[in-house]
Amino acid sequence: MYIYYIISLIVIGIDQFTKWLVVKNMDYGEEITIIDQFFSLTSHRNTGAAWGILEGQMIFFYIITLVVVIGIIVYMQRYAKGNRGLAIALSLLLGGAIGNFIDRLFRKEVVDFFDFVIFGYDFPIFNIADSALVVGVFCIIIATIMDELKKGKGKK
Repeated sequence: MYIYYIISLIVIGIDQFTKWLVVKNMDYGEEITIIDQFFSLTSHRNTGAAWGILEGQMIFFYIITLVVVIGIIVYMQRYAKGNRGLAIALSLLLGGAIGNFIDRLFRKEVVDFFDFVIFGYDFPIFNIADSALVVGVFCIIIATIMDELKKGKGKK
């Protein structure tokens, strides 16, 4: 089970390192084009959740994140021991949640920097922790579907 906590620590480490690089080397609002009209690094800050919702509600985010982190750890210990896919997904969620929590706790805002324009839509700017959260949720969906398919085959 420890390997999954190590995965979470790796996510947190990469997330915090990349955010530090952005804060240290870019001015707020500065944009570095990587692929013209598609991908750039843009130094941005967010005091809310995804798409800036609930902006400035730090106490709310502290409480919710602590509840979520505790829930993920409990769920990991109880239900993910025999399911590698679920354990990896939960470790990504844990790392992502803690990565953004660290920002909120120490910076009072989350550092975002990945900026994509996809088919003309300027996607909200995000970071490594956000990516880990999205991939973790996607992996949970896949793990759940796979588990249900296995259960369905066992009934025939």
